[in-house]
Amino acid sequence: MGYTSLKAADGHRLSAYVTEPTQKPRAGVVVVQEIFGVNAHIRELVNKFSSLGYWAVAPALFDRAEKNVELAYDDSDIERGRALREKVGWDNPMLDIKAAVDAVRPAGKVGVVGYCWGGSLAWLAASKMVVDCSVAYYGGQIKQFKNEKPRCPVMMLFGDQDTSIPLTDVEDIKKAQPKVQVSVLPGPHGFNCNYRKSYNADSAGKALDKTLVFFKAHLG
Repeated sequence: MGYTSLKAADGHRLSAYVTEPTQKPRAGVVVVQEIFGVNAHIRELVNKFSSLGYWAVAPALFDRAEKNVELAYDDSDIERGRALREKVGWDNPMLDIKAAVDAVRPAGKVGVVGYCWGGSLAWLAASKMVVDCSVAYYGGQIKQFKNEKPRCPVMMLFGDQDTSIPLTDVEDIKKAQPKVQVSVLPGPHGFNCNYRKSYNADSAGKALDKTLVFFKAHLG
């Protein structure tokens, strides 16, 4: 485990946290960050997927605006993360996620899993590049991109108490994408993150189980 450097198609160099399994990898998994950078939570997720046999990598999507960003979950860092998200936009992260996909492609099939902002990016990645499946956790901007045409199987996970993604939005997404597997679990936004006050251990465990079943079906 540790950091490596990736090169995107436009020549941009970015950092990425990567962990290879001890045995032959089952497949590759790209873990897409929240608006808080490749922080401890994202690194733990990379390590978790690696421990389950996947070659996992998290590209540092804020590197285009600022290097070495690791934010906490307080109000000031939320505002800083949102500002960085606006700076990098939507197109540049696609280049950087693609670089991460290419980095673990030697493992065979590659899946993407994203959280919060990364959930929306994981949804876009399913239509913008060749991946074998995509999992989007509580992506707040998915609704505005609900008419994208995914090129692979997609699963989305939402919290039933998420005030930033009302259930009416989830229903709109389901209507626009009837082939997408959508699950609603108990909890608010960020229920998967044990560094947030909104953490729901039971829902986080169920979400991981669903993710692993989905990965097994589409990645092996």
